[in-house]
Amino acid sequence: MTIHRVLSVVTPLGWLVCVGSLAGWASGAALGWIELHYAAALGLLAFALCCLFAVGRTSLRVSVDVASRRLVAGGRTSATVQIANTARQRLLPMALEVPVGPAIERFDVPGLAGGAERTERFTVVAARRGVIPIGPATTVRGDPLGLLRRIVAWPGVQELFVHPTTIALPPLGSGLLRDLEGRSSNDISMSDLAFHTLREYVPGDDRRYIHWRSSAKVGSAVPGGRFLVRQFLDTRRTHLLVIVDGDATAYPDPEHFEIAISAGASIAVRALQDELDTTVLIAGHVAHEATEHRVLDTCARAELGSTRLAELVARGLRIAPETTTALVVTGAAPAFADVRRACAQVPPELRTLALRVDPAAPAGITVGTSLSVLTMRELADLRPLLGRRAEL
Repeated sequence: MTIHRVLSVVTPLGWLVCVGSLAGWASGAALGWIELHYAAALGLLAFALCCLFAVGRTSLRVSVDVASRRLVAGGRTSATVQIANTARQRLLPMALEVPVGPAIERFDVPGLAGGAERTERFTVVAARRGVIPIGPATTVRGDPLGLLRRIVAWPGVQELFVHPTTIALPPLGSGLLRDLEGRSSNDISMSDLAFHTLREYVPGDDRRYIHWRSSAKVGSAVPGGRFLVRQFLDTRRTHLLVIVDGDATAYPDPEHFEIAISAGASIAVRALQDELDTTVLIAGHVAHEATEHRVLDTCARAELGSTRLAELVARGLRIAPETTTALVVTGAAPAFADVRRACAQVPPELRTLALRVDPAAPAGITVGTSLSVLTMRELADLRPLLGRRAEL
């Protein structure tokens, strides 16, 4: 144990008693006052006796467990902290502290016999979306006078994910997305499902794709004959990219950011339930082709920052180059021109939709030549808006 750790055990009151006693002894010697000697001796004796409460090893096993590691904002769960005395001798009473986010749960642990265990229970209330760290638990050994305080932190932190509130949405194929089986691109392919045209056979083509009926017709009309082969358009499986603006200047009120996250999470969860490939980029936190739990965990970690929407869109396209549909969620502050400029980075052959959270504006849809914008006041507006939207 280093000198710094040893000295850190002494509380401010302990330093006052120790230094005061030494000063009293020196003053008594200088002034010839025996009373100061008695007072100083009493103070030093008390300090020495209090040291007995803090010396020795703390042979404990401390573990923290949470009943449910995932909650929805407004929910609650139970947690336990278990203490076991791994030594043979009895341990003196001590205090136990468990940090729960910014708060601290405190317990008074009585003396434990060798090998004995004790379990303390408490409730964690998840008032808001976020990640609540629980732990590490610390034991506090001290003396009755409060001169010494020995704190031992026990490793182990549990993270409690508080997910955003979401709403149930109908299958996206009935409104927001209609191409659940994939859609045709402009890329030519020789082996896909979307038939495009017939062309002349060239050496190296797969003869399985020769269209014999058309070849026979052409061959009968053209001397020497020729073969025609089928040519297809490449089809892409739908991949939804959900981007939620994390720029603090985009939201006049932080609560608008919470609505934006809830909207993006609701759409992403519905897409995953529809078995669509989905990537979410929530204020800089990424979940690429993830599960429902991971998407919501990513939403729980999101915080407002300074990254501009245009930078976020560019990053999302780099992370998910296979994107076929992009949904950009932002607040009321950015002008329509700024939102359109950010979304202009999405290739024109992809579908793009912007969703603005503006409690002061009427809910509705603004259809533009290059970008359509949905405006919602609250989370409850999302379902009817998507129902009205026939396609991206």
